[in-house]
Amino acid sequence: MTGIFAILACWCAGNLLSMLIGGYVSGNIIGMVLLYAALHFRIVKAADVAPTAKFLLGTMALFFVPFGVGLMVSYRAIADNLPAIVVASVVSTALVIAVIGLVYQKMNKRV
Repeated sequence: MTGIFAILACWCAGNLLSMLIGGYVSGNIIGMVLLYAALHFRIVKAADVAPTAKFLLGTMALFFVPFGVGLMVSYRAIADNLPAIVVASVVSTALVIAVIGLVYQKMNKRV
């Protein structure tokens, strides 16, 4: 129960902070950062969160079912905009890879 409480508390706090700052950053992302900070500073023990995290990771495929259904329902809109979607996906993927590579190189020099 401690693990579920810690994860849900961080998620709720992240959503609350997201609403307070105007929703510029997703509450889920803020919640993950809060959970990471709680684990890093040992406010929450990793052993307490591990069983819940393993369960959630094991059932992750179930969380993607609504998105798959949404894609099938929106097939015509996706097909009409496929070139733009492909270009945006390729460009954003390349930018993410480049930024991660640069950050890794900078961080690797410090170690």
